[in-house]
Parts: sequence; structure tokens; C-alpha cells
Amino acid sequence: MRRWVITGSDFENWRFLLNLGKKKMRDFPGSPGTVMGLILRILQFVFAAASVASMASTAYFFKFTAFCYLIASLGLQITWSFVLALIDAYALVKNKALQNSLLISLFVVGDWITATLTLAAASSSSGVAILYFNDLDICGFIGECQKYQLSVALAFLSWITVATSSLIMVWLLASS
Repeated sequence: MRRWVITGSDFENWRFLLNLGKKKMRDFPGSPGTVMGLILRILQFVFAAASVASMASTAYFFKFTAFCYLIASLGLQITWSFVLALIDAYALVKNKALQNSLLISLFVVGDWITATLTLAAASSSSGVAILYFNDLDICGFIGECQKYQLSVALAFLSWITVATSSLIMVWLLASS
């Protein structure tokens, strides 16, 4: 009778085959503590900061409530994205996995809140921009109108990155 002996290299091959279909949370693109997660947070921060800068560089944004709301919600988005980018950068530098379900739950709640606020602010601001500057044709200051439109476009780009990140966080929470 022939006896099978499993060597160390055979064991590693079998272990590799058994874990082939399994992906660790850290390996999922966009997870906290990954390069893609850091890139998403940086893009959120950059788009939101550029939107606020564009809106704040105008002279009369404070006369429109929707524009004030846009700046307030994007201020929250800037803070949230900056803090999470720092956490991602720290995890990458220290090579730590952020796989705690409680931490992922916190990221989900924060991402969904900021995504909802950012979408509402961008939508209301775009409605005001279209109403005042296109439909009513009261845009006598062309440079200001372009800054408002740029700010709204950047707010939507910020929302797209936040929505992507929040969907990834929900996926991670559901898979853990």
C-alpha cells in the first residue's frame, strides 16, 4: 500500500487552492487602509475643497441659501474626508489592517450621512444656479456665474467619490 506524504510546499499549494475564492477585506479595492481607499478620500477632499474655494471666491454667494448650505455641507465633507485620509495613510504606513466591524460601521454611517448632505446641497445649488442664471436670465456678472457653476460641478464630483466610497463600505460591512 502506498502512503502519501505531504511536504511543506505541497501544503502551501493546497492552502493556496483552498483560499483561492476567498478575498480578505483588506484586499478589496477601496477598503480602509488600502491605496485605493486613500485615493478615494483624497479625491473627496480635493473636489470638496475646490468647490468651496470656487464658491467662496464669489462676492454674493451668501445671498443664496442653497449656496450657503453647499459650503456648510462640503465643510463637513472636507473634515470627514481629511480625517479618514489620515487614518488610511497611517494604516498604510504602519501596514495595519482596518478590519474591525465596529470601525467599518462607523465609516458606513459617516459616509452615508456626508453623501446624503453633499447630494442634497449639490442638487439644490444646481437648481438655484439654473433658475437664476439660465431660466431667469439675471446673470449680469458672467465671472460669478461661471464660478457658481464650477462649484456645483465640483460638488457633484465630490458626491460621486463619496457615493463610491460609501457603497464600498456597505459591501465590506455586509461581507464581514
